[in-house]
Amino acid sequence: AAPFLKNDIDIVVGIESRGFLLAGSIAERIGAGVGLVRKPGKLPRKTISVTYDLEYGTDSLEIHEDAFASGANVLIVDDVLATGGTLAASNELIRKAGGQVVGATMLIELSALEGRARFDGRLHAVLTY
Repeated sequence: AAPFLKNDIDIVVGIESRGFLLAGSIAERIGAGVGLVRKPGKLPRKTISVTYDLEYGTDSLEIHEDAFASGANVLIVDDVLATGGTLAASNELIRKAGGQVVGATMLIELSALEGRARFDGRLHAVLTY
C-alpha cells in the first residue's frame, strides 16, 4: 500500500475473505478505519449491494450502508487480482455507497488474465505474474 500512503485514506476496504487479513494490517499502519465487502447475507446491518457477471452466471457483493461517511477516501485491498470482476464490482459498490476510491492494492496480480483493464483507478500489486 506504500504508493497510497500520501492519499489521506479514511477507510481500507477488504474484499472477502483473504482481503480482510491485508486490510486490517494496512489500515492499522496508515491510521485508517476498516470496511468489509462480503457475499450476500453475511453482514449484520443494512447493506448496499451490487450484482456482477461471472463467466457462467452472476454473483453479488454487499457492504454496510454506513461503512464510511459520504465522500470518504477508500483504498480497496484484496489478495489476488485475476479477471478483475470482483475488483470492478467492489469499486462500483463503494462508489454507490458514497465513497471516493483512491485506488486498489493487491498482493498478487495474474497479468495474463488482464484484470487491470476492468479497474479505472490506480492499481498496485506487490507481485505480478
